Amino acid sequence: MTLLSIRALTKTFPGTKALDGVNFDLRAGEVHALLGENGAGKSTLIKCLTGAYQRDAGVITLDGVAIAPRSTVEAQDLGIGTVYQEVNLAPNLTVAQNLLFGREPKRFGLISSRAMRGEAKAILAQYGLDLNVDRDLGSYSVAIRQIIAIARAVSLSGKVLILDEPTASLDASEVRMVFDVVRSLRARGLGIVFVSHFLDQVFDLTDRVTVLRNGQYVTTEDTARLNRVRLIEHMLGRTLEDQVLHSRPADRGPRPEMLQFQGFGRRGAVEPFDLTVGEGEVIGLAGLLGSGRSESAEALFGLKPATSGEAKDKTGKLDLTSPSRAIAAGFGFAPEDRKTGGIIADLSIRENIILGLQARRGWARPIPRAEQNRIADDYIKRLDIRTSGREKRIGELSGGNQQKAVLARWLAMNPRFLILDEPTRGIDVGAHAEILHLIHELVAKGMSLLVISSELDELVAVADRVIVLRDRRHIAELKGDEVSGERIMRAIAGAEGG
Repeated sequence: MTLLSIRALTKTFPGTKALDGVNFDLRAGEVHALLGENGAGKSTLIKCLTGAYQRDAGVITLDGVAIAPRSTVEAQDLGIGTVYQEVNLAPNLTVAQNLLFGREPKRFGLISSRAMRGEAKAILAQYGLDLNVDRDLGSYSVAIRQIIAIARAVSLSGKVLILDEPTASLDASEVRMVFDVVRSLRARGLGIVFVSHFLDQVFDLTDRVTVLRNGQYVTTEDTARLNRVRLIEHMLGRTLEDQVLHSRPADRGPRPEMLQFQGFGRRGAVEPFDLTVGEGEVIGLAGLLGSGRSESAEALFGLKPATSGEAKDKTGKLDLTSPSRAIAAGFGFAPEDRKTGGIIADLSIRENIILGLQARRGWARPIPRAEQNRIADDYIKRLDIRTSGREKRIGELSGGNQQKAVLARWLAMNPRFLILDEPTRGIDVGAHAEILHLIHELVAKGMSLLVISSELDELVAVADRVIVLRDRRHIAELKGDEVSGERIMRAIAGAEGG
């Protein structure tokens, strides 16, 4: 039975048609994946559906009745709830307060803590959780907070649940926990829209898939009848170059040594390690969340400086006690969380791209506007940053295009050593392939890179060597023919190399 129907949905922004006559149907009791490249229109469709945006044209019906929510609260009242990747709850409030905020049970006009505790426990029992609901939400794991956010959304809405990248920050066991909850909600008859860039999860969890591309509807198919290659072709509108994603880079032999780190580490974050970096070499860092991957990168870049060891190049010791000193040494760092550590959302694409170059030059020597324009236009073209112009607010770009702009900032500075922490996290398949292409191009020009990724195929595709971490220690190094997804997994699990 069709629960939610969208017909000819259209939404236009200045210079961009974000949605162009899009159709979408959601059945009761199904998990329906909504897929497409960044900029395909997924987020705009969700915001029109939840009242964050007002559509320009089209019809939305819920249970056969036309609806036009003017706010997220109105959408919730109609039965539509949303849970995002970043849990939109208050970590400093208790679990019970978060679950029942705005509708607390009262006695004689005052909030009844006892009744609220009982209601919260009853809600969580439906999800197999027996928690101390008087504890602050922030004291629980990300997975538990995600489930609590789902429980709140369902209790507020109860017909349609939209999950927008709900597993991006979870490890494999936490993903299974959330998926068990989603399957139980499907069995209760909810219609669930699932937005994700993890195709394995799409094939594991969903019943049907709808693909958008460039703001237009492409197809809807049963997941069980859809193969991965055809799905990617639908998303890209072209054939994916498999060799970019899955083949090993050619063996280029030993590289002249450029950097050397000895006994480098940070107390409480990552144990001391030795690392050499060759000219034009790509080194991969692999390991589970919390293994010390990002902490290693932050120490190398001086973001959270090392408390032991030293760094050297051919000229002698390097001072990496701050990002500014690391930049002066020719280092660059594109962090995993581009929204808080990469972009400045309210500035233009141009301003974001030239920011690092201007900082290195000094604010007393401003870069002429004509040169800024030339640099921005050059990288917008080279990296295929999809925008209506260089002066567009970077916060209005899709995630993949934001990531490319962060990369452009560092490339404009021409670093000799570039650290990329999860460079393709949360971006679509097309931007993923383009960034891997870019890595190969940078290496061909002599730049050295450290690439951190939880996607093992990605490391296999780009890295000359892979360093494996476990429990905040560098425990194995794989090189040449040793670099494979299976060998990396075995090292992470402790089956070899430590």
